[in-house]
Amino acid sequence: MGQAGWKGLCLSLFDYKTEKYVIAKNKKVGLLYRLLQLSILLYLVVWVFVVKKSYQDVDTSLQSAVVTKVKGVAYTNTSELGERLWDVADYVIPPQGDSVFVVITNLIVTTNQRQGTCAEYEGVPDGLCSQDHDCQAGETVIAGNGVKTGRCLRVGNSTRGTCEIFAWCPVETQSMPMEPFLKEAEDFTIYIKNFIRFPKFNFSKANVQEDTNFLKSCRFSPKNLYCPIFRLGSVIRWAGSDFQDIAMKGGVIAINIEWDCDLDKAASECNPRYYFSRLDNNHVKSVSSGYNFRFARYYRDSAGAEFRTLIKAYGIRFDVIVNGKAGKFSIIPTIINVGSGVALMGAGAFFCDLVLIYIIKKREFYRDKKYEEVSRSLNPAQQRGARPGRRPCCWRNEGSCLSRPAPPMSGESRTGQGREGSALETEAEVVQPGQLEEELLEEELLEEQPQALPSHSHWKGNGSVCSQFPELARSGLLKNVEVNAEQLQNLRTVET
Repeated sequence: MGQAGWKGLCLSLFDYKTEKYVIAKNKKVGLLYRLLQLSILLYLVVWVFVVKKSYQDVDTSLQSAVVTKVKGVAYTNTSELGERLWDVADYVIPPQGDSVFVVITNLIVTTNQRQGTCAEYEGVPDGLCSQDHDCQAGETVIAGNGVKTGRCLRVGNSTRGTCEIFAWCPVETQSMPMEPFLKEAEDFTIYIKNFIRFPKFNFSKANVQEDTNFLKSCRFSPKNLYCPIFRLGSVIRWAGSDFQDIAMKGGVIAINIEWDCDLDKAASECNPRYYFSRLDNNHVKSVSSGYNFRFARYYRDSAGAEFRTLIKAYGIRFDVIVNGKAGKFSIIPTIINVGSGVALMGAGAFFCDLVLIYIIKKREFYRDKKYEEVSRSLNPAQQRGARPGRRPCCWRNEGSCLSRPAPPMSGESRTGQGREGSALETEAEVVQPGQLEEELLEEELLEEQPQALPSHSHWKGNGSVCSQFPELARSGLLKNVEVNAEQLQNLRTVET
């Protein structure tokens, strides 16, 4: 590549190319385009910015701590336990006040259990037997209470019995109370203290109002969001269950605390929201519904022998779940979402282009206007002669066409050029002698045409400017053309 080529390449780097737009006067497509623009604009403003607040930088890495306390007492009087007062240390497990805790509402108590041998419970299939060899010594009873001793214990003359086991005897009682053991638990209160922090924005808050007198008498309600003291029966009702039903066999309740904070506003606008739901399968009576567990309390008698009281507890398990997010204005997501909206505008224009050039009835007409086809078979001389915006002058009268004849070339100009001249004509545009004068003459003729001339119906034009001339003007121009053509011929002869 020569110096001129490198220079042209460097200068082309500073060229600016712009698109050519075609304005289609089609009301249907124009209406469709405006509707698409309006829809995209509404989506961008209403959904993206107002509803989703996508102009904000969001922090979802919530740091949370939950502290719980339950308060309330219950009085019972049963044959197994006698008169007894139940407080928080008796019915709340675990006592540390975690985000997951259980309030016992029903009990099956087996008292005075001691280690020894006794018959297995009849409801355990692996403990049934008819002979001693059915009870393999040292074998653990599957889903039972102890280890087989090798003996089969039968009652009376019955052929069926249960295996003798070494266990805590007597085995667990299976009788279920007719009503909840701690039915007063409905009026217990749950105090839930929640601390949250969004590390990205260094924002912290709690769900408790720092007023001791207010907390002693308040109860949670939609108007008292900063009084996190809940009545247990109300929580069960908000979760869609009945307390007496869930207290019999237990259940699992979720207390969801959601923090959705807009930090572009004041900190007081960042408030917790509470949602309550039941998680265990309470719609179908099956092994998956309810909640229970066992624990024992151990004692020693005066002789030092150990015995215990086994308690199968049915209770309500509470899971406190905290989640949330915080948002604050940031220029980066704003630019990204605005750019996405602009790109969607371009997609709307692309869709309208498809409708315009492929679907509507006049699609071929609009397609020809939008796309300009250039044929490679057009030779350079024809490309020079096809000047845009200029039509050949032709007069037609009763089927005859009078046009300006092309000036002939002299014999010397046709034959005088050698092989070198013909080669130059094929590679570059060659200006023929007299071509400049001919173009100037044509422009003068077009400039001299009258602005408003009467039309004659017996003249038929070919659509050019010259077809608008009256008869006298045309005859005068024809004479001028003949004189000028003769003068051009003489000039070419002299130049040759």
